[in-house]
Amino acid sequence: MDVLAVLNLGDLAQAFSKMGMFPVFDVAYYIVSILYLKYEPGSVEVSRKSPVASWLCAMLYCFGSYILADIMLGGSPVDYFQHNSHILLASAIWYLIFYCPLNLFYKCVAFLPVKLVLVALKEVVRTRKIAAGVHHAHHAYHHGYFIMVIVGYVKGSGVALISNFEQLLRGVWRPETNEILNMSFPTKASLYGAILFTMQEAHWLPVSRSMLIIVFTLFMATSKVWMTARHSHSSPFALIESWICHVLFRSPLGGSEEAHHHPPAASAPSSLKSKEELSEGARKRKAKKAE
Repeated sequence: MDVLAVLNLGDLAQAFSKMGMFPVFDVAYYIVSILYLKYEPGSVEVSRKSPVASWLCAMLYCFGSYILADIMLGGSPVDYFQHNSHILLASAIWYLIFYCPLNLFYKCVAFLPVKLVLVALKEVVRTRKIAAGVHHAHHAYHHGYFIMVIVGYVKGSGVALISNFEQLLRGVWRPETNEILNMSFPTKASLYGAILFTMQEAHWLPVSRSMLIIVFTLFMATSKVWMTARHSHSSPFALIESWICHVLFRSPLGGSEEAHHHPPAASAPSSLKSKEELSEGARKRKAKKAE
């Protein structure tokens, strides 16, 4: 307790939770989001053929979570576009990433050390959005715990949940990339974070909201920086999830069941081969008898 008193962790967490996101953290969020858009196959070609479609996709990448959350809570899907400074800032970043001469801006922000800093700052915004979404839903539906989880989840997941709609704007249709079917680490972490913040709002978690924000932010920033530095897409939750799904939902554990099912398929050709050999032997015996 003396160490905690010296460090003033409570005051630090309180100050961190009240820190404004605009413009520094929001700039990082917009840069990383539009970088991911440029990584999508065909996005550069779309930006040349139809700048309007490319701009709309960029706005969905930056503000898709707000749009979807507003729709779910009965608001207007264009409500967030009243924030002119945010729209202009995101539009300027979109233009620089896609149209800057010699790709200078893109090369600077895609440089790995710079990108790691931007990724860490983006996770600060993600955590704040999850907490704000749960808090907003708590005011609208005081005992609607599932609604709190869903709204916080949507706020944190961003455009991932409406990625198929965003792909249609680029003339692409890939239903197999549905985020619900193949959840990425940020989407899973947003769901778990929404559950934690809902438990905190319901006073089921003995920790303050500001402390939960700083702890979850540190976890998200550390995980994403580590995954980005290693160019890895594996989830830190993979081992725990595989065991839980195996126990509760009879899912295969580490592919053991798949390996168990493969030998019969492999033995099928051998059985067919043995039948062919037997029939060939029978034909030879008949030929000898005929001779």
